[in-house]
Amino acid sequence: MRTLHNIDLKNNERGFTLHWENRLILSHSAEAPCLWIGAGEADIEMFRGNFSIKDRLNEKIALTDATVTQQSAGWAIRFTRGDAVSATLRVGVDAEGRLELKLSNDAARHNRIWLRLAAQPEDHIYGCGEQFSYFDLRGKPFPLWTSEQGVGRNKQTFVTWQADCKENAGGDYYWTFFPQPTFVSTQKYYCHVDNSCYMNFDFSAPDFHELAFWEDNATLRFECAETYIDLLEKLTALLGRQPELPDWVYDGVTLGIQGGTEVCQQKLDVMRKGGVKVNGIWAQDWSGIRMTSFGKRVMWNWKWNRELYPQLDARIQQWKQEGVQFLSYINPYVASDKDLCEEAAKRGYLTKNADGKDYHVEFGEFYAGVIDLTNPEAWDWYKEVIKQNLIELGCSGWMADFGEYLPTDTFLHNGVSAEIMHNAWPALWAKCNYEALEETGKLGEILFFMRAGYTGSQKHSVMMWAGDQNVDWSLDDGPASVIPAALSLAMTGHGLHHSDIGGYTTLFGMKRSKELLLRWCDFSAFTPMMRTHEGNRPGDNWQFDGDAETIAHFARMTTVFTTLKPYIKAAVAQNAKSGLPVMRPLFLHYEDDARAYTLKYQYLFGRDLLVAPVHEEGRTDWTLYLPQDSWVNAWTGETCRGGDVTVDAPLGKPPVFYRQHSEWADLFSTLRHI
Repeated sequence: MRTLHNIDLKNNERGFTLHWENRLILSHSAEAPCLWIGAGEADIEMFRGNFSIKDRLNEKIALTDATVTQQSAGWAIRFTRGDAVSATLRVGVDAEGRLELKLSNDAARHNRIWLRLAAQPEDHIYGCGEQFSYFDLRGKPFPLWTSEQGVGRNKQTFVTWQADCKENAGGDYYWTFFPQPTFVSTQKYYCHVDNSCYMNFDFSAPDFHELAFWEDNATLRFECAETYIDLLEKLTALLGRQPELPDWVYDGVTLGIQGGTEVCQQKLDVMRKGGVKVNGIWAQDWSGIRMTSFGKRVMWNWKWNRELYPQLDARIQQWKQEGVQFLSYINPYVASDKDLCEEAAKRGYLTKNADGKDYHVEFGEFYAGVIDLTNPEAWDWYKEVIKQNLIELGCSGWMADFGEYLPTDTFLHNGVSAEIMHNAWPALWAKCNYEALEETGKLGEILFFMRAGYTGSQKHSVMMWAGDQNVDWSLDDGPASVIPAALSLAMTGHGLHHSDIGGYTTLFGMKRSKELLLRWCDFSAFTPMMRTHEGNRPGDNWQFDGDAETIAHFARMTTVFTTLKPYIKAAVAQNAKSGLPVMRPLFLHYEDDARAYTLKYQYLFGRDLLVAPVHEEGRTDWTLYLPQDSWVNAWTGETCRGGDVTVDAPLGKPPVFYRQHSEWADLFSTLRHI
């Protein structure tokens, strides 16, 4: 066989090998086949966004024989096992010159595929969407299914056990709002799968990665590069990039406040009087509240609640003149007992059940209809809800929540199985919000932020947030988990990320402490956006206005954040231009440093700031790793060449170093005087 388009496919006595730009991608022989096919029936149960997923597998067959046929644009490889079992792999390049592998089962009864990509034992693997427990994915399987992220997310912890006992909500290390079938190898290639079915990417074996697809076909794309920075530029050229953020985002903290117009005003006054830089008020209960055993919930009827928020329209304009934006909340579901749901039902805009009636999902002591985003008329109607009820009111942004709850037994307008559409749903929801901004000329002025995502979110979700962390110090579901989440998304092509300051989930006796809130605030000052959340049980949590010391702490850290405005803006602009993320793993800039590939709880903020947030209770010092360079402690001015260092880390002075020879060094040096 000859080389074509940098593809080198060679037959040998045992089978074949496929190299792409000198990387071994596939190796096949009868003794070690690279392809299995089979038949299974998905058993998927959902309860409040928590999924129990099993496969009733009827058969799994190794295709041991392969016949390679060269064609003008590549090759067709027919895999067989006997006379009745076969699948076809088409090898070529797409219109942009990427390696393209198109797999398809030849028999209608086969709806499962397992493909083994060649690997080397020393490879590190990153990506697969937003992964909270691991950054280097090597050594574990990662099922890819958008869902609630889980409470605790570690089967060894008491909190996870309690959540599992209550409603199967504890989760595991791979549970995520934002999965994606994309990974980056330290062989400096990425692999992206176009499909949206349930998948399992297993990186456990030393010499192969096994990718499982619950579908009868799959399309994989690969690109290589000389550097990881170039590789991310290629990946984001495929997936899309986020636009630059509205300028007001950099002007302070967005305060999460609930309780009405006057409560918002009172808390705003207190914080500004205390010297806090405030860029906005985020009132998620703008549409009203519903009290449940879980805590205070938003009323899912996306209209201004004039009783709870009297004169809000006028107050929004007043606040905007003062440099304070107003942000609200919406999701793609409508409460069954409210008029928006009634209107959607009359128009035929909700997804259906098997009997052709509207499907209603139980969301925790209330039900909601699912807006059918595959119905063009429903799509346009819901965009109008966003335009009229949020944008025309004067909202400068909102949380575009949820997206991961699409039930697999509902029926959609486009006729595609909900099992296949489930993962794609949050990206559709992002696009709906994006188009509402685009069509009103507000893109770049209004910000929406999301927790759920999938392929396509890179183009349309202008800001991600990390979802519902616990108000505790746990590694898998506390502040530490946000760092690998941001870095994993960065390696999946989404470069803008932040989190609820102080966390959200307040259950099983956990209560947010003052120390946790302040440490999270320290961390948030070195992310692209600062935003607080009261949590689902505000009365159990320490809040930003809890005492004078807390207010003074927010004043200090918002001053740090606003001081860094030109630097952060430049990093965000770079992400928009080339896909280089704002929060970056160290190896993007220190490729030759072996330690850089193993670090998941520290990151580069832009090119020149290294941040290692304190994520343990009661600490006054912290140990971190510095790659070989000339580093300056941002708070003391002391210099260091690199290696493991231990520094004082009092509240308000998180471990942060900057590159001594950075063009921003003069700006960074001013942090010592704040």
